[in-house]
Amino acid sequence: MYLVMMLGNLLIILAVSSYSHLHTPMYFFLSNLSLADVGFISTTVPKMIVNLLNHSRVNSYGCCLTQMSVFIIFGCMHDLLLTMMAYDRFVAICHPLHYSVIMNPRLCGFLLLLSLLISLLDSQLQNLSVLNFSYFKDIEISNFFCDPSQLLNLTCPETFSSTIVKCFVFAIFGFIPISGIFFSYYKIISSILRIPSSSGKYKAFSTCGSHLAVVCVFYGTGLGVYLGSAVSHSPRTGAVASVMYTVVTPMLNPFIYSLRNKDLKNSLRRLCSRLF
Repeated sequence: MYLVMMLGNLLIILAVSSYSHLHTPMYFFLSNLSLADVGFISTTVPKMIVNLLNHSRVNSYGCCLTQMSVFIIFGCMHDLLLTMMAYDRFVAICHPLHYSVIMNPRLCGFLLLLSLLISLLDSQLQNLSVLNFSYFKDIEISNFFCDPSQLLNLTCPETFSSTIVKCFVFAIFGFIPISGIFFSYYKIISSILRIPSSSGKYKAFSTCGSHLAVVCVFYGTGLGVYLGSAVSHSPRTGAVASVMYTVVTPMLNPFIYSLRNKDLKNSLRRLCSRLF
């Protein structure tokens, strides 16, 4: 599964960078989403494979903090990039005549840089919260990686500062991205319903169908992890849900985009014929 995910996402990055007709804001954000997926899954799966081969469940303090930091950076970037892709589809469908002016290269680069800075800020804020916890020996985590939510629950008692951290994390990972996506698709659906022809409606909706599928899979599995952990306290249930969230979802994203996007499918076919 790890190799399939790496191959699929790297092929998307190569295809977008190799063919000039894919040098558009939509594919720019898609290639960066694939890059975020590569980093997201590479923080957990290789370490899990090493632990399985060594029959070891021990993780060092420094390794755990590093894994948590990188996991938060790429996870947060994934969230924010999905939101930016929703905004890109909103501009393309609701303001098609102004699309090239609004979604110019400078804005796309600024949005990418902003997502990186917010991800770094979120990662360092959660890291500082965990570093305040002095006793970190022989702590058991009911997961196959250093899950930030479990570490925050272990290290952050219900104080004013920990409440601020948790509210900030919820806003960055949940409320702001989901609100932006919902608002964009509310405007998109309203615009599509005003199109008189059924073929026009289908064409407009097909341009954002892949993104909507990825959003549903990512947030569906992500919410399933946290809602499932709140209802069931079984460590096995939480670990299985985390596998869906951190491994299966990034593996499915390349298939969803390549199978539903004609231009990307043709570009990937040409790229594979050149490489293999």
